[in-house]
Amino acid sequence: MIETLISSKTRIKLLLKFFLNSSTTSYLRGLEAEFGESSNSIRLELNKLEKAGMLSSFSKGNRKYFQANQSHPLFQEIHNIILKQVGIDKLLETVISRLGDLERVYLVGSFSKGIDSNIIDIILVGKVDNNYLIKLIAKAEDLIKRKVRYLVFSSEEFGDGKTDSFDSSPLLIWSK
Repeated sequence: MIETLISSKTRIKLLLKFFLNSSTTSYLRGLEAEFGESSNSIRLELNKLEKAGMLSSFSKGNRKYFQANQSHPLFQEIHNIILKQVGIDKLLETVISRLGDLERVYLVGSFSKGIDSNIIDIILVGKVDNNYLIKLIAKAEDLIKRKVRYLVFSSEEFGDGKTDSFDSSPLLIWSK
């Protein structure tokens, strides 16, 4: 969908990287390794986005790090477009709004790091009817054309440090 509006695949990757999780920071060589693209094409797009004020930058040692500019007037709209592109909005609409006594939902895995993937990993915190959850997840997967992996924790379990084993910090995407 977004590919028809934005012709640069590199720009799309950068928007996903920085606007899906606004606390994500990265530098040119790290993006080059992650995207598997030339540093020149990435540098050009980073410079355009920074000049437009959509990205901010800071230096740490000899590296220039980039991050989404949350104070940009279009930040929230771009963030919402990225969520729609990925399908997280449909996932929230289809699954989470119907589950009952759910307290919070976190995004983990690739998407929490701003990396596009065919799998969306989520953590559900609260009391959930597992049979109903399985049906809703299957429905959501058909809608968003991505696989959804999930873990369910009670509030106590989630607070006991069981998330320390994840490869990324959980990103809160919904709360009661």
